Amino acid sequence: MTDTAKTEPGKNTLMETMGLVRTVSSNPDTGHTVLEFEAKTSQCHSGNIVQGGFVTGWIDAAMAQALIAKTEAKLLPLSLDIKIAFYAAAHPGLVHAEAWIERLGRKTAFVEGRLTKPDGTVIAKGMSTVRLVPMPS
Repeated sequence: MTDTAKTEPGKNTLMETMGLVRTVSSNPDTGHTVLEFEAKTSQCHSGNIVQGGFVTGWIDAAMAQALIAKTEAKLLPLSLDIKIAFYAAAHPGLVHAEAWIERLGRKTAFVEGRLTKPDGTVIAKGMSTVRLVPMPS
């Protein structure tokens, strides 16, 4: 389990740009991952609602991290498709992106995830078909 966040602050990494606060948990045995992000007002549109692309990105990032953990970072997950269902609006503040592996093959994986408020209220759910390729050296 990891409770620290960003790689080198100030390097403007993708995860930093997305608002990653920390990895709450990442279990390589089960392929279950929970990431914590801070939704910012700069990610919002009208009504102080987080733009859906960020919601999708947070779930996608958790699904990728679940696969990377499970494959010991030997395989790179490339999304073939992703489907997101929105249940509630996301607003500025902390959110948790949780993901797990439904099925893991040699070249293809099926992963699912969800975004929740800290109290457990579901904001969105997602599923993705992923192609697995060797991680570049």
